[in-house]
Amino acid sequence: MAARRVHGPLGFRIIGGFKLVGCLLLFGLGIGVLNLAGKDVAAWLTWAITTFRLDPHNQYIQQAIAWGSGVSADRLKEIGVGTFFYATLYLVESLGLIFERSWAAYLTIIATASLIPIEGYEVVHKVNMIKILVLLVNVGVVVYLIWKLRQERASRKAGEDSEPLLVP
Repeated sequence: MAARRVHGPLGFRIIGGFKLVGCLLLFGLGIGVLNLAGKDVAAWLTWAITTFRLDPHNQYIQQAIAWGSGVSADRLKEIGVGTFFYATLYLVESLGLIFERSWAAYLTIIATASLIPIEGYEVVHKVNMIKILVLLVNVGVVVYLIWKLRQERASRKAGEDSEPLLVP
């Protein structure tokens, strides 16, 4: 009778699932940004505001229209390529975490922790509940992954006979 595979930490699969959703959203955003290259972005934003019945007098909507009026096609292409790069990083992280690979935990720790100082700066200079929540979630993800990797390493050092929870 074959030994039953014990699944690794559920948190890895949950984080991986969120990263996969983020990857799909970023990929869609990248396609949208590249489609806007060479078009009148301000006119498209005005159409979107009217179509979705957003408040055209809203401060953020006004900022988006002002930004869209001055953005070049080359800049949109750069943003689109950057978005695809970030979506690819999310895809690699998500699949690695879903398949419980320890390298994916290390990659996610490095990628997520590298953005925490920027998020902290944003929270300090422009306090916003969403920014605070994003910062706390990212700190929590990093702390959780470090904790699980240390737990895995400690169990290997202790020489436990059980199958490792994570695949190297």
